[in-house]
Amino acid sequence: MPVHVLLFDAGTDQEGIHSLELNGRTVVLLFEDSDDAERYAGLLEAQDFPVPTVEPLDREEMELFCGEAGYEARFVPAGFLPQSAEDRLLIAPPERNMDVTNWQEQREQQEQQAGDTSPDPSLEAFRRQLEGLL
Repeated sequence: MPVHVLLFDAGTDQEGIHSLELNGRTVVLLFEDSDDAERYAGLLEAQDFPVPTVEPLDREEMELFCGEAGYEARFVPAGFLPQSAEDRLLIAPPERNMDVTNWQEQREQQEQQAGDTSPDPSLEAFRRQLEGLL
């Protein structure tokens, strides 16, 4: 079953997926409806975010990717109605955004500090597989 995710710089070395920080968890939104994902992307753009690309990907593969990366995959069904303040973030982004202009550089610095300069081969293989879907 396909879901729709928001990617920044899709197809480049700087590619990144849109995520939210909720109560210390990194959450990736998996939209059932492409129109909902497009609307959310428009809201991000209105907040001076870089323009994301809405990409359809397999739900199981995205959930596997998120699990391996330590993210929480949050499915947003078509016609979703929020029941809490946290739920509202699934249909409208927060008013304040994190600075992500140098996210890849920050990740590389963290890896170097941790002494892990080589990527996990299984994650790299899965990343290439996801890129092949695009």
